Amino acid sequence: MSVNEPTTRLVILISGRGSNMRSIIEAINHQQLDARVAAVISNRPDAAGLEYASSQSIPTKIIDHKAFADRESFDRALAQQIDEFNPDYVILAGFMRILTAEFVEHYQNKLINIHPSLLPKFKGLDTHQRAIDAGEKEHGASVHFVTAELDDGPVIMQAKVQVMPDDSAQTLAARVLEQEHQLYPAAIQKLVNVKQD
Repeated sequence: MSVNEPTTRLVILISGRGSNMRSIIEAINHQQLDARVAAVISNRPDAAGLEYASSQSIPTKIIDHKAFADRESFDRALAQQIDEFNPDYVILAGFMRILTAEFVEHYQNKLINIHPSLLPKFKGLDTHQRAIDAGEKEHGASVHFVTAELDDGPVIMQAKVQVMPDDSAQTLAARVLEQEHQLYPAAIQKLVNVKQD
């Protein structure tokens, strides 16, 4: 390891194209984030994000959830794979699996997620439509520590967008995603700074 190599190790979990994973890797490449991605792991063999990670010379692994009898055995296999890379933080970037309490506990204060709402508002799914239906003036995204309760852990950072009168769930989602791509690397850098202090 060279003297200048970042010491904060990330393992990123994805299930699809991994646009937030890409924004984290790009932030590292542009020296806006002082960390390194030790591995990208997907529960889906066809996740498009794996190809991008490989193109960046990042080790990729597949733990196909369909190969396991239940959630517990999948989570144990996933944790075993993650632990081989000895990460400081495990980053959920569009990882579409609900994780067991045992898994969450194993990575207490290390498991990070991004959620497309200003938590504690609109936990769960369909956040953009729900924000519009509720007449919200502001919406956004939150990076938070993961706890056993869905979308409930302590918030690390948030980004806000204005809800426009003519917004649809799609237009609002697109603006929130733009913010997510800036927010996630910034929130991880905030954790890195605290760790280094």
